[in-house]
Amino acid sequence: MTPAARFGSMPAVGNNDGRRNVEKLDILYRDEHLIAINKPAGLLVHRSAVDRHETRFALQLLRDQIGQRVYPLHRLDKPTSGVLLFALHPEAAARLTAAFTAGDVSKRYLAVVRGHTPEQAVIDYPLQEQLDRASDAQAQQNKPAQTAITEYQRLASAELPHPVGRYPSARYSLIAATPLTGRKHQIRRHMKHIFHPVIGDTTHGDGKHNAFFRERLHCHRLLLAAVKLAFTHPYSQQSITITAPAGTEFNAILEQLGWAELRGEET
Repeated sequence: MTPAARFGSMPAVGNNDGRRNVEKLDILYRDEHLIAINKPAGLLVHRSAVDRHETRFALQLLRDQIGQRVYPLHRLDKPTSGVLLFALHPEAAARLTAAFTAGDVSKRYLAVVRGHTPEQAVIDYPLQEQLDRASDAQAQQNKPAQTAITEYQRLASAELPHPVGRYPSARYSLIAATPLTGRKHQIRRHMKHIFHPVIGDTTHGDGKHNAFFRERLHCHRLLLAAVKLAFTHPYSQQSITITAPAGTEFNAILEQLGWAELRGEET
């Protein structure tokens, strides 16, 4: 196997109908079996009944960019940015899918959450399966909640002299979270469960704090980023670690909260 190599963004290539794709994704890693991109916040991985009117998808953009079919191995929520891994052929997809299913792929996320969290903790709280609307009719009803476990540690905390809600000041934490299971919206739902919702989460978050970040800190994204993915390569058996920056808007918030030294924290 050719040794794994990192690549920057690659030139756009012609589509099948002769048009050129002008939107390029940042390629973090590529070999003959796998490719990983830094998915921007706001981009769907693939078509979904949740966003019927969306026309941009990471899968199609990457396929057009590199000129070959790609196979998604996991998912990131539309508002979450970060490392997204694809296979380049069906056999690699089968091998990596088995690794994800077995829990042999490690993921690390950064998140800004409401309040001062404990220094570290394990959230062991089962979650009901969440299905897309298109799947609801075929779904088995009243299924038991699924095991869901998330580890996290607090990297920094801040208190701003601004009343948000009933308190005279606003407290926030920067956490690094590692989900040990792969439930839909797991980190977002777990942080809501322990009363430290992720900032910018319009589904599981706190509307008053979300509005404060939009209006006072000019932040319009979910502050959740997948910054590291680690696994054993299914062909070379080498340890592969792929990292992604949290992003310009995310880092701007870290600076405003007094955490400038943590910008670019990926490990």
